[in-house]
Formats: sequence, structure tokens, C-alpha cells
Amino acid sequence: MKKKQIILALIIIVIGIVAIVYFTSKNKTETIINSTLKQEEPTFTKQGELSFISSADKKIINTISIEFAKDEYSREKGLMYRRNMDEMQGMLFIFEEAAPRSFWMKNTYISLDIIYISADKKIVSIQKSAIPLSEESLPSYKDAMYVLEVNSGFTDKYNIKEGDEINY
Repeated sequence: MKKKQIILALIIIVIGIVAIVYFTSKNKTETIINSTLKQEEPTFTKQGELSFISSADKKIINTISIEFAKDEYSREKGLMYRRNMDEMQGMLFIFEEAAPRSFWMKNTYISLDIIYISADKKIVSIQKSAIPLSEESLPSYKDAMYVLEVNSGFTDKYNIKEGDEINY
């Protein structure tokens, strides 16, 4: 009888130790994941302004605040991990030369309009309402030196279209 009590006590102690280790490591893991997510969700930093200019009458349609993505790292990261962006904000990707471009929405939580722009700063194509987190390729169809990402629906709301220009 005493032997059974000792075995039962040992089993209870082992279960207690396993539970303590499990819950302690789970809390540490959740803390690491939460702090990583907080670090990876950058906030908007205004680095300039960009104006859309109508091809019809050369008047300014609208002006937004922009962040620049000029180097390889910032172009690769883009708007990934952001949960929101104000209507009058965007990110301008600047490349060294004009070429066919293609973007995707991997790790991007915001639906976007992706505006492809030629070396002479004319809009050559627009991919509207890109699906968040999609890995579908969204091509420019023409050479682009600049790519501007704005919130989904922006180009329709402000009547931004192919042939319009940008100035930043």
C-alpha cells in the first residue's frame, strides 16, 4: 500500500513539473511572438509629398504624404506587416532603371492599389484592390521606374488613371 502511495505521489510531482515547464515555456514563447509582431509592424514616417497631375488639364488632382523605398531592403519589405495606413499616405518605390515590374502581397495585410510609373513619371498601369497576403504576381505590363502603393480604392475615388503624372 505504501509503495502505491509513493508511486502516486511521484506521478503527481512529475505531472506538476511537466505542467510548470509547459506553461512557463508557453508564456515565454507568446511573449517572444508578441514582441516580434510589435517590432515588425512599422509606423508611417513621412519622408516627402507626392502630387498626382491630370493628363487632361495638367492640374493637381491630389497630394499625399509618402515614405520612400529606395534601397533593396526597403523595397523588399515595402508595406509588409502593417495593419493600416491613412487614406492620404503611400509608399513610393524607386528603382535605378525602368523595367517590367511585378509586386505581390505576401505578408501585406492592407488591400492596395499598386500604381506603376515610367521613368518620365507617367502612370503606365494600375493594379487595383490587390488581395492582402496573396502571392499572386501583379505585373506592370510596361516598363516602370517607380511604383506607388496606396490604399485600395484610392485611384477610383480620386480618378487617378493611366497617363496621369506624378511629381514628388
